[in-house]
Amino acid sequence: MSAKTNTENKDRFVIIMAGGRGERFWPISREKTPKQLIKLLGKTSFLQQAVANILPIVPLKNIFIITNAVQAPEVRKQLPKLPKDNVVAEPVGRDTCAAVTLGAALVGARSTKGVMAVLPADHVIPDAKKFQQVLGDAFDVAASGQVIVTIGIKPNEPATGYGYIQTGAVLPSPVGGKKCKTTFFKAERFVEKPDLATAEKYVASGEYRWNAGMFVWSFVTVTNSLEQHQPEMFAACQRWFKAASVPAKLNRVLAKEYPEIKKISIDYALMEKAQNVVVADGAFEWDDLGAWPALSRHIKQDAEGNAAVAELIHVDSARNIVFDARTKNRTPIALVGLRDTIIVQTDDAVLVADKGQAQKIKELVKKLAADAKLKKLV
Repeated sequence: MSAKTNTENKDRFVIIMAGGRGERFWPISREKTPKQLIKLLGKTSFLQQAVANILPIVPLKNIFIITNAVQAPEVRKQLPKLPKDNVVAEPVGRDTCAAVTLGAALVGARSTKGVMAVLPADHVIPDAKKFQQVLGDAFDVAASGQVIVTIGIKPNEPATGYGYIQTGAVLPSPVGGKKCKTTFFKAERFVEKPDLATAEKYVASGEYRWNAGMFVWSFVTVTNSLEQHQPEMFAACQRWFKAASVPAKLNRVLAKEYPEIKKISIDYALMEKAQNVVVADGAFEWDDLGAWPALSRHIKQDAEGNAAVAELIHVDSARNIVFDARTKNRTPIALVGLRDTIIVQTDDAVLVADKGQAQKIKELVKKLAADAKLKKLV
């Protein structure tokens, strides 16, 4: 890694991706208030937690939220101190590469010397200070040379729902810069979600990290990478960059161009092609709450393994997840002889599902959307 002075906080930017629908958390998660905008754990939403986690190292005015038109009003409501124009709505969803390209245009319009982190809005990070240490070091390394930094999480189980990154040699701290507390590795390759046997080998080797979808790079680095690997995206970035300083103009350009943009993830578009990727060792607790069963990792369980946010009473029932989101007139939820089941109650819907079938809740949401009488529940 070549030497360069560390970036100051004024040139640090964060793009938070907050346009997902969170269908696997229905009926709590809805189109207008998806997973990242609800209070599933604690008194604040995942998005509010994501912003709070980065405020000590990035100015509020340098945080952008990329969402969609349906969710933008609630995003602004939840983040009243964030400048209104820092909430940018995609006209249509076009996967993560388009969102990163838009983020680069927004950052470049503020500072072509900027270094930007791209972060999800809905992850659980219990120890914010450890996360801030790693993210701060990643900013410094990304500012010191033409490298793409991805934060990899050390796996604690052979999970098959995550992508993996194979790490190579440990890299030295940038010459002339402060010594990083975080370990950085050369990225050898990105691997899609493996089967269980393969995941077990990855974890046993100690060479792999979970791909958490967290990236840090300078404006120059990401645009150079787009130019090399995704020239159409690079051309779009140039056009959006010219319009980004006038929000109304940018919105008009996006409305016209965004529906025609290629739909591709940033992993396929850049990360798997680039040769200048380094992995920051994410030595902090992390969880991607992908579906209801993951919630049991963060809720105190009773002696039978039932995880409940509800007034629960049961007989001969075990390993259930019970969540009562009703805002008034809450009543006890009683179970008899029930095991490995998800029960979620809201003011207008009840979900009962087998924990092993939790991924199929997305199919249920599609059915609801197709039913004229029930689509109001989506």
